[in-house]
Amino acid sequence: MYFGPTFAEMRDPSRIPQATRDKALAAFEGSPLDPINLYNITWKDAQNRVRFVELPSALTGVDARIVVLSGRRFPTGSHKVGAVYSILVEKQLAAEVMPGEHTLVCPSTGNYGIGGAWVGPRMGYRSLVVLPEQMSAERFERIKSYGAEVIKTPGCESNVKEIFDKVWELRLEPQNRILEQFSEFGNYRFHWAVTGGTVVDLAAELGGHVAAFVSAMGSAGTIAAADRIKQTHPDALSVGLEPIQCPTLYNVGFGAHRIEGIGDKHVTWIHNVMSMDYLFCIDDLECLKGLQLLQEGGAILVDGLGLTPAFVESIHGMFGISGVCNVLGAIKTAKVGRFGKRDLIFTVATDGFDRYPSVLKKLDSEMGPMGRDDALRRIEIFHGAKLDYVLEGTPHVRERWHNQKYFTWVEQQAKTVEALRAQSDMSFWIAEQSKAADIDREILSRRMAC
Repeated sequence: MYFGPTFAEMRDPSRIPQATRDKALAAFEGSPLDPINLYNITWKDAQNRVRFVELPSALTGVDARIVVLSGRRFPTGSHKVGAVYSILVEKQLAAEVMPGEHTLVCPSTGNYGIGGAWVGPRMGYRSLVVLPEQMSAERFERIKSYGAEVIKTPGCESNVKEIFDKVWELRLEPQNRILEQFSEFGNYRFHWAVTGGTVVDLAAELGGHVAAFVSAMGSAGTIAAADRIKQTHPDALSVGLEPIQCPTLYNVGFGAHRIEGIGDKHVTWIHNVMSMDYLFCIDDLECLKGLQLLQEGGAILVDGLGLTPAFVESIHGMFGISGVCNVLGAIKTAKVGRFGKRDLIFTVATDGFDRYPSVLKKLDSEMGPMGRDDALRRIEIFHGAKLDYVLEGTPHVRERWHNQKYFTWVEQQAKTVEALRAQSDMSFWIAEQSKAADIDREILSRRMAC
């Protein structure tokens, strides 16, 4: 049975034994399917520096310092691989799964499924990914390239109920074990310990006032980083984002949208809504147009905004659709909070552009190719970020967000009312956080025994 890095090692790879770290770094480019790449699950590079970019005010249109952590250099090109690994390793420690005996079922709308397709075979498992049929072609290609199988369910990004229904069928097969990102706290712990801890490390290097952490919600794993950040920076805001086209937390709304990876039409079990300060909605079409500007409008970014060619080159390929959504949400946060030059607003680019060329081709077929005048107009997507769809997380609103979990998790997914009520107390979340240290000790013990 294979055990990889601890939470502490994923946050700080310098803790990894040097020989192991050297092998992992060498394998990243040359042997991407080697299990040693589990030790490359980190936000940091070979020199232990956080992979990030600070967006210039000329692009964002605000004075606040918007800092974006980049997830495209994780082993699968997305930080979701960390959530899969963390959930799986916790289940191995609990003897709930056994390589060669069990099949991992990974319900997903994209990047988590890609992570499951990669992690499972690396740790000796057959992986089966359940994914909506309307997700990008690149997602399906990547999953198959890692040796996993796919079951397609009806619909698009927001059709998670259909995924859950298929998973209930798959539970009946005795060899199947469900690695479910929406309710497994390994996902929460990965982002609390690793993503949140990395932001704390980076904030100390950058200086300034930590004003907010901003993240769209899919599984609501990433936004768990805000719980860790607040422990070091108590006045930092936790800001969640969802699509205007599927405003589930905003007004119990529903609908289809095209921001792949977020807006799954339910409040996830692992989402600590009691600590979320604001909820904003972002338009999916603006995310698509904004992505095309960042990816294909380099000359306009240089000539029209005065950005340096070096900076434009540095962000080429860095963003996917949800990353642009997060940037627009960070700009909105700066405006709503009236944050200035000394304020740091952190967010993440979950993945890179490599899994979205087909999406922009579809956009071209719908709207025509982006010309120079179109690109110039699209600058307003960033500079003119709107202040509509803003909901403050008052005690009453947080209680409503919490209660919305009932309809998915108690009525459909066999959770108890008592378990739901327990989540309204912050001590519940502190207890989940504290398990990370115990899990790390157990992983180290198992590694030594192997």
